Amino acid sequence: MGETLTYAYADEGVDVRVARIFNTYGPRMNEEDGRVVSNFIIQALKGQDITIYGSGNQTRSFQYVHDLVDGLIQLMESEYTLPVNIGTPYEYTINDFARLICSTVESKSQITYLPALQDDPKQRRPDISTAEKYLKWKPQFSIDQGLEETIEYFKSRMIK
Repeated sequence: MGETLTYAYADEGVDVRVARIFNTYGPRMNEEDGRVVSNFIIQALKGQDITIYGSGNQTRSFQYVHDLVDGLIQLMESEYTLPVNIGTPYEYTINDFARLICSTVESKSQITYLPALQDDPKQRRPDISTAEKYLKWKPQFSIDQGLEETIEYFKSRMIK
């Protein structure tokens, strides 16, 4: 609906851009927002079980916030007016991502499984070919770089 409204403004002469933003993480995330990145980091830092809904074989891609901001700036500065996916095409299974968080945090947390959430997609991976072609944009930050900064942020919040 947001895109429809945006293009209605475009029909009235307003200069618009439409970004379709995919899973983004980084410092200043709300630790209680229920997102997998913040949930896993907080659980690992506290030594709690990492809770996975379903089998953990579903995939997700995780984009670092700096890449998102860079993509949005490039979109705003472009002349491209059709929708553009801003995300990362690099996928992780939820199981692999949980293990990566535990390893990075050096946590001994165990992984526990809960029933799958209704309507949980098996895969979330954006096609960023339009962003690459028209914006000359693609993610620059590795998952390791982004997680390091994000984990340090959460550590600093827990000390307070």
